[in-house]
Amino acid sequence: MDDNILRIVVFGIVTFFVAMIITPSYIRLLQRLKLAKKIRTEASLGGGKATKYHALHIHKQGTPNMGGGMILIVVAIMVSATVFFWFIQEPLWFDLHYTLWNRNETYLPLFALFSMGILGAIDDYLNVRNIGGKKWMSARVKMLGLTLFSFAGAWWFFAKLGHDSITIPGVGLIDIGWWYVALSILIITAMANSVNITDGLDGLAGGLLAQNYFLYAFITYNENLFLLSTICVVIAASLAAFLWFNIKPAQFYLGDAWALGLGGGLAVMALMTDTLVVLVIISLVYIWEIISVIIQITSKKLRGKKVFLIAPYHHHLEAKWMMEETIVMRFWLIGALLSASGLIFYLLPPLW
Repeated sequence: MDDNILRIVVFGIVTFFVAMIITPSYIRLLQRLKLAKKIRTEASLGGGKATKYHALHIHKQGTPNMGGGMILIVVAIMVSATVFFWFIQEPLWFDLHYTLWNRNETYLPLFALFSMGILGAIDDYLNVRNIGGKKWMSARVKMLGLTLFSFAGAWWFFAKLGHDSITIPGVGLIDIGWWYVALSILIITAMANSVNITDGLDGLAGGLLAQNYFLYAFITYNENLFLLSTICVVIAASLAAFLWFNIKPAQFYLGDAWALGLGGGLAVMALMTDTLVVLVIISLVYIWEIISVIIQITSKKLRGKKVFLIAPYHHHLEAKWMMEETIVMRFWLIGALLSASGLIFYLLPPLW
């Protein structure tokens, strides 16, 4: 077996069991600290009352929130472990070669993961402590933070790594110069927000993201970015363990900490591998979710009427009395088809 594949598989297995071991204690810690989910009564987007939403989700109040912190901890443990073993030069039963803290491959995705994750964690904390009113961290403050972090990543891509072009299938490489920075900011912030909006039902976002990161583990491996591929597997394995405790009835919730970080991290993976078209394909569920919110807000402002019973769309289906687990499983199936389509598209030869 190829040494790189062996290392990636070992890291995935070890990560899953590390996450499974620490998660029960992490949930108990959240319970002791009383970091529990609060079900809002005011609409977080567009104003007004969230009466239907509150009625559908009131039974979830009190369930521990900020579950994404567990995944951040597990990723930090795995990265730190590689640094430790490499530093002491202790031989393992396979050659470690490099740590997972690597300037060329992992700095940017880890920066996106932790910077946006910490921003989300602050919002989660304001939520559970009921600080800041109905919106907790205002949308403007959150967007400002996301934009600043996205700009830092975009600038690194452009100034340090020399990225200034994108590949369009059937067209080829297009040089866009400084516009690459603006495009990168747009992609990173859009992915972070759309994944966060999709995270609204037990296991929904976690299952979709696990599929996405397993796909990018293959893509990055195929691009000879073996450390980045390992990071993708570590994240996907952490998500698999998270889902063990998050599928209905969820024992804890993801929270903004992981949704923002993972969405932004996924965008960074696409930028590093020049696969933005693949990202769009596999993200169609997230895209539709955020479009449904835009449609709802626009309709309420211009027409004074709602298009959906509740936005985003998964809550609309829930309000129409579709079972939560049915919505989640169908979205997972759609996500699997999209991931397969993205993989096929990635493997296709140039059209001309």
